[in-house]
Amino acid sequence: MRSLLDVQSKLLPDLLNVMQKRYEILRYIRLMQPIGRRSLANSLGITERILRNEVLFLKDQNLIDIRTSGMTLTEDGTSLLKDLEEMMPDVLGLAFLENTLKEKFNLDEVIVVSGDSDLSPWVKKEMGRACVTCIKSRLAAKNIVAVTGGTTLAAVAEMMTPDSKNRELMFVPARGGLAENVENQANTICAKMAGRAMGNYRLLHVPDQLSREAYQSIIEEPSIKELLATVKSSSMVIYGIGDARTMARRRRTPAEDFKKIEEGKAVAEAFGYYFNEEGEVVHKVQTVGIQLEDIRSIPHVIAVAGGASKAKAIRAYMKQAVDSVLITDEGAAKELIRAF
Repeated sequence: MRSLLDVQSKLLPDLLNVMQKRYEILRYIRLMQPIGRRSLANSLGITERILRNEVLFLKDQNLIDIRTSGMTLTEDGTSLLKDLEEMMPDVLGLAFLENTLKEKFNLDEVIVVSGDSDLSPWVKKEMGRACVTCIKSRLAAKNIVAVTGGTTLAAVAEMMTPDSKNRELMFVPARGGLAENVENQANTICAKMAGRAMGNYRLLHVPDQLSREAYQSIIEEPSIKELLATVKSSSMVIYGIGDARTMARRRRTPAEDFKKIEEGKAVAEAFGYYFNEEGEVVHKVQTVGIQLEDIRSIPHVIAVAGGASKAKAIRAYMKQAVDSVLITDEGAAKELIRAF
């Protein structure tokens, strides 16, 4: 396959570009169907005139339907897209990125989706789709899945679908709530995932950041204590990796702690821990939920983070060497590899 692609890239360089463009169009239609041509053009950053020609070609090939409500994939289009997803990692060089990152970070698996979520927000949904597939491939007969908050995990929840094998699923929040949009809260994402997967869920009604006194008091509450025991016995945890300063602002971190984060040159945040570029913890928030030491005993650990701007944060956190799977995008993956 690789040798054939190399020959094609030399003799017909435009062929791979056209193939990639049509692949992206089909992917986006699948994510947003039914979708109008103008919305599709704006989302992909191409002109309506260019898109019109591509759409007509795809329609002539019976890959999409065009109706007044918008464009949708046909059965042939859905089947072709599945085939493309098996070969495009080689075509786009994603397989090389995956294998390189897997080796450098000593991970069980790395999944890289094409695109950069910094430039194209819809790429987060593609990471979400990849994460859902990854989750389902690791489910046992009974499962407790812990999830954190954030926009990337919200995209995972949006792409969740029922488990065809009807395995027992319980979703729990990995930590309390931040003072941010409710749709990005761990509780909301947990409930949404459970609803779409046709599973069960439990909620954790406590703030993410607490004083030491409040923390000690809350964790002794019988209902909270019992729920935390369930959370820490999770068979799988799905979480995002944040930029340190961004997360500190989202938490409305007190000035003295914010200064500590800055002076420690923190670049990454996960589970309430702030890490410098060497992967060292420079600050820890008193949080209710999964702690870093709990991660090592959880069978399946899946990190989902993308965008070139997140590369430094991903690289710093991955030095913890506690993750089994990293799901990211092409933008972040290329930045990560440049640093090696």
